[in-house]
Amino acid sequence: LTNRGELVKELETQISTYLKLTNTNILVTNNGTTPLQIALKCLGKNGEIITTPFSYVATTAAIVWENCSPVFVDIHPNYLTIDETKIEDAITSKTTCILATHVFGNPCNMEEIDRIAKKHNLKVIYDAAHCFGVKYKGKSIFEYGDVSTCSFHATKLFHTGEGGAIFTNDNNLFDKIFYSHNFG
Repeated sequence: LTNRGELVKELETQISTYLKLTNTNILVTNNGTTPLQIALKCLGKNGEIITTPFSYVATTAAIVWENCSPVFVDIHPNYLTIDETKIEDAITSKTTCILATHVFGNPCNMEEIDRIAKKHNLKVIYDAAHCFGVKYKGKSIFEYGDVSTCSFHATKLFHTGEGGAIFTNDNNLFDKIFYSHNFG
């Protein structure tokens, strides 16, 4: 059940199969906050993290706990996800990441967020706890961004009572994520 046991590995395989993940690494964790913290530890570099206050408190708490500073951007009134048209105005020389939350099954405008991130050399972390099973352009929502995270808390669409996961397509980053999760 824990510490890379057979049932944890089986859960990772079953999730990967169910979501039809192609080149995405998955690592199951003890909750949904830990993946956010690990992603910020690997990518945040003690900088400013552009995010939205319209998320569970763990999103902002993880930013603070990892010695980064949250910079809040309002949400889009129709989709309730971060308003991508307001992100660039919030970027400073200290900004290192955009941490956007998908809400109520509504994905963020990932193409625009990706464009902004590339333009400003920023990393993208998605909190996708509200989008388990959502596909975007034929791919799992977890295949976008530098990192996607998910909570498996009892209040989520897919749950294990507690738990969470972190997803990335970057094998080198996955090695750092694995090290960080393993008492790193």
